[in-house]
Amino acid sequence: MTEYWQSTEPGAGRRPPRADAVSDAPVLSLNGTWRFRLSPTADGTGAAFVADDFDDSAWDTMRVPSHWVLEKFTPLSGGPARSMRGTEEGPLYTNTAYPIPLDPPRVPTENPTGDYRLVFEVPDGFGPAVLRFQGVDSCAKVWLNGHELGWSMGSRLPFEFDAPVRPGRNVLAVRVHRWSAGTYLEDQDMWWLPGIFRDVELLARPSSGAIDDHHVHADYDPATGLGTLRVDCPVDAVVEIPELGVLMPAGESATVAVEPWSADSPRLYRGVLRSHSEAGESVELAVGFRRVEIVDGVFTVNGRPVKFRGVNRHEHHPDTGRTLDRATMIQDIVMMKCANVDAVRTSHYPPHPEFLRLCDEYGLWVVVECDLETHGFIYAGWDGNPPADPAWRDAVMDRVYRTVERDKNHPSVVIWSLANESWTGETFGEMERWLRERDPSRPIVYERDPSYRNSDFYSLMYPSLDLLEQIGRREEPAPEGSTDEEDARRRTLPFLLIEYAHAMGNGPGSLSDYWRIMAAHDRMCGGFVWEWIDHGFTAVAGDGTPFVMHGEDVDYEPSGRRFCLDGLVFSDRTPTPGLIELAKAYEPVAISIGTARVTISNTRHSASTGDLDFRWTLEDDGAPLATGSLAVPPLGPGETTELQVPGDATGRRGRGELVLTVEAVLAHGTAWAQAGQVVAWGQATLATAPERQRRPAPDGRAVALAVALADGEVAVGEAVFDAATGRLRRLGGLELDGPWLDLHRAPTENDHGQGALNDIASVWRKTALDRMLHRTDDVSVGDGWLRVTGRTAPRTHPHGVAWTMLWTADGDGVALDVTADFVGPWTDTPYLHRDIWVPRLGLLFSLPGAVQRVEWFGRGPGETYVDSHEGSRIGRYARTVDQLQVPYPVPQENGNHVQTRWLELAGPGLPTLRVTGEPYVDFTARRWTSVALQEARKPHDLVDSGRVWLNLDHAQQGIGSASVGPALPERYRISRERTGWRVRLGTA
Repeated sequence: MTEYWQSTEPGAGRRPPRADAVSDAPVLSLNGTWRFRLSPTADGTGAAFVADDFDDSAWDTMRVPSHWVLEKFTPLSGGPARSMRGTEEGPLYTNTAYPIPLDPPRVPTENPTGDYRLVFEVPDGFGPAVLRFQGVDSCAKVWLNGHELGWSMGSRLPFEFDAPVRPGRNVLAVRVHRWSAGTYLEDQDMWWLPGIFRDVELLARPSSGAIDDHHVHADYDPATGLGTLRVDCPVDAVVEIPELGVLMPAGESATVAVEPWSADSPRLYRGVLRSHSEAGESVELAVGFRRVEIVDGVFTVNGRPVKFRGVNRHEHHPDTGRTLDRATMIQDIVMMKCANVDAVRTSHYPPHPEFLRLCDEYGLWVVVECDLETHGFIYAGWDGNPPADPAWRDAVMDRVYRTVERDKNHPSVVIWSLANESWTGETFGEMERWLRERDPSRPIVYERDPSYRNSDFYSLMYPSLDLLEQIGRREEPAPEGSTDEEDARRRTLPFLLIEYAHAMGNGPGSLSDYWRIMAAHDRMCGGFVWEWIDHGFTAVAGDGTPFVMHGEDVDYEPSGRRFCLDGLVFSDRTPTPGLIELAKAYEPVAISIGTARVTISNTRHSASTGDLDFRWTLEDDGAPLATGSLAVPPLGPGETTELQVPGDATGRRGRGELVLTVEAVLAHGTAWAQAGQVVAWGQATLATAPERQRRPAPDGRAVALAVALADGEVAVGEAVFDAATGRLRRLGGLELDGPWLDLHRAPTENDHGQGALNDIASVWRKTALDRMLHRTDDVSVGDGWLRVTGRTAPRTHPHGVAWTMLWTADGDGVALDVTADFVGPWTDTPYLHRDIWVPRLGLLFSLPGAVQRVEWFGRGPGETYVDSHEGSRIGRYARTVDQLQVPYPVPQENGNHVQTRWLELAGPGLPTLRVTGEPYVDFTARRWTSVALQEARKPHDLVDSGRVWLNLDHAQQGIGSASVGPALPERYRISRERTGWRVRLGTA
């Protein structure tokens, strides 16, 4: 006989799946403190623990819901209580590979198994009951009062048993296996976290008139503005929606005038479904009327095209894993709404049902994904893939049944996803056929099958910008393996970008580029950034230093290593710079400022701009000059207006750069933000100070004499140089050193690529960009100038950069003109057979460690890069050197600032260093070198060097998202050609 945990059957003894519902029938929460004992094999503690009178007083305690690998208790080997985090007994992270041998449906004998026991009281008259588990990973068998109820797989899906409870004392026993046959269906790029991790509830069921299921059909006709409501129910019941004047029997229809539901106008009509029986039941209704259709290859809701401004969302908390409370769910949704996110793909499983109720209320489009992924079968060439094996048919179908039946009544759910990364198989056809019959109101997506025969969408992950443009025009190449007929059908489908812009580490880049393409083509229905949150865990080093634990911190193979850190928010839900950029890309109101006109376009789906106020500010080098309101008539969805630039902002002169900013803000508070929340903004430079323009290089005429000093130094104006090396030693009383030509940056996660693909960091390492040697060839001086020539190159290799630095006295400071010429075989190098990209082209200075504060005028306040700066405004900002660092849990390049007009660095007892770009300069300031940043493994490895290292760059390459995605676009790379630039330095 096959053990149940190694069976391809989905379970036994369970009640049929049904809709999630909020009922007035009594509910007894069984969450709390249970007794628990962990055993090394599927035998658990044996058979005795299910008995009423079993003595569990010596057992550990365990919170329910929770994951036992995140709790502190006595481990498998006994001994003192400890945490399993960071051990192979604890949480394990894989991306594609299974953490067990690929031998379906068998699992190892070493199968950690948790036996749970709960003694609970049931009040008199509680009545017939149902026992519901909202989520157990990965397989559970259940006993009540010594009687076996059944077992179930499908970790992220609920299951229920009829529960013959008795008044008074009851004993619930649950055996949970870490590995099971279900493991082969749940390879979803996430931590493997066993346990009873969602709510456990005892539901009283009326002896008559129990509403065990219901199905809300709420259609909307955009041509008439009428909604048609029907609520199906297996018992006699009445539907009441007081606001609509609806009072009718279940199963009948009513057509009334309604406001439709959409993500930007989440209109819900609340009511009740009440059974006729006196001892019956009432179920709350939250009805949203909407119609989802694909019309002529365009995805529409309520007759209007939808473009998802989306994110992928795993459930994660740094302390509790996939166990989330309602407050955390609300926090996620509020942060999403404030960042202009209006859509969620529930990667890669149905979320806790409360999250979908909140999406209905707050307004998010949702793609619900079935709890199915078999990615690890790629290591067998997809041989034995469950969706293609009839033996797994019931288990696979069970998952789509339970997904759809639970979530069918949510207006926020507009698309069903059959699975993620599970290749192909005949069972997908059966899933599709059943789903279309059960719920024809929503379309279906499945991305991985190149034929797209079971999908209403053409869909891809991580296309390049060029390919995305082709797709928008329906000119993309055919997928390999598809027939001419399949390809012809696919070209008629709308395109859904289910994953793009991998947000791992410092990134992603090109968010606005992607969105401009998606906004330009009707075929595109938006996309979902990968992903919402880093999956890091709170941990403490041996010396008590806190850090963020990722897959590489667990001594276990296989490991997905750091790929769990790929979110737009850090594990503690602190926003990353990537979220700031996404909010700009996803703005639902476009504001464009010209020399005389302001153009405003409403790109919302349903809502007008009547809920927004528009205001403007004029600044001179970041200092406010004037502000006011902009009278914008309410714009309906898709409407545009043009207005004159405010009169108070025109004709003004300033000392520096005049920048006009126009904002759209919430006029009144909402459920997710207070009044004044910025929804969109635009900026334009109205005037630039003449001295901000780049001046020509000096023509050799003297401004001041270059004076030879003692100790081998030369002075040019306020600057003092080493006569032998040409390096700057002092400037107006400020001691400093440099500059050195700098070509290196600490690699970002995206610089490492994915495996060998796009791994430019390894090229930098092999060509020693981090170990460049500097040679001075000549130092010459003249009237008011000093010229230094030299070469910067790595050991071993023949390539390098020949450079010239020309210093010229310039008033109370000096101007520096730099020329860099790439020499040697940088292209198609014989030892690498590929080009060497240069991540940085600029200058490195060493400043005193007492430098503490930086003020600048340019993009900010957060970090910016050439492909990730549109979400950062032009303004005047001030931060400490420490505040300029972005605490990525894996140290990497961070803290750059593009388009900087000027910056000042100051510290107690030091002259202020002022740097002026001509016209712009990139800057980075930190207390450690880029090499130290590259070598650090954790943020606490970074130690103050006693100096401040200042990069003043002509350019730094973009950040992209090549950790899982295309190579960095050519336009965001640094050209290896003769390049010149200028900066000015002075002190005050």
